[in-house]
Amino acid sequence: MTSASTVFFLADEAATVRAGAALAQALLNADVNKPLIIFLQGNLGAGKTTLSRGLLQALGHPGAVKSPTYTLVEPYELPGFSGSKKVYHFDLYRLRDPHELEFLGAQDYFDHGFLCLIEWPERAEGQLPDADLIIDLALQDAGRCLTLQAGTPAGEQLLKNFSWPEK
Repeated sequence: MTSASTVFFLADEAATVRAGAALAQALLNADVNKPLIIFLQGNLGAGKTTLSRGLLQALGHPGAVKSPTYTLVEPYELPGFSGSKKVYHFDLYRLRDPHELEFLGAQDYFDHGFLCLIEWPERAEGQLPDADLIIDLALQDAGRCLTLQAGTPAGEQLLKNFSWPEK
């Protein structure tokens, strides 16, 4: 893992959605030619799905974004790119055993998606590829503390491209 990281305060849900949109812009500006893996960490209610919604809608998904708690993975096809790009949004909260990912065919998602957003990655420890970017959301006062940490050179590029105008 690299040591590049940055921390931001998100005052409310709208700021969390904007942070997701800023991450989408960083993805669009990155010169990365491999599927990206982003881990989303934080307690229940910390804002992982809210951040994912901001990211997916900024990438062109026109509909609702729900937590894939019961389906484990929700695919999104984003036609706004040349061709189409697939984003897979995982929620591993209900995973009972890390090896269940093998039965889901998760490796295919990791190899062929444009982006894999993985909530609760610690539930599948040892079964996931290394994260390019680790996002940690923690409740802080009335808002959230957002920590972005690069895990690979591709993640470092995402951090460089991430622009957050709010103080």
